[in-house]
Amino acid sequence: MQKVGIVLISHSFKVTEGIKDILNQVVTDVPIELAGGTEDHEIGTSIEKILQAIEKVYSEKGVILFYDLGSAKMNAEMAIELSGKDRIQIADNIPLLEGAYAAAVESGIGKDIDTIIKNLKENF
Repeated sequence: MQKVGIVLISHSFKVTEGIKDILNQVVTDVPIELAGGTEDHEIGTSIEKILQAIEKVYSEKGVILFYDLGSAKMNAEMAIELSGKDRIQIADNIPLLEGAYAAAVESGIGKDIDTIIKNLKENF
């Protein structure tokens, strides 16, 4: 069964790695990709890394993008436009770790993207 994919966007690659480690403790069948740091693993974000992560986890179920800081959100928005895909949503104003954790659990039990986003907005 396909699951809603998750992309973790942070200015730090290490932050995304750590969060993915935590998420993998509770779910193993949810597609999760990292878009942390620049291509050289420096501090910053990369539209190209976000696009690549979206491609890896994209399915008809959709993808939720979680981010840490405002410029990461801007790059996420640009990546969505450049991807030409629908069913991609940004978890706006949702904590990166806690939101991704909740979304991963809900995706793991088969909830759809609209329900997950609705629950995130209600609970965070």
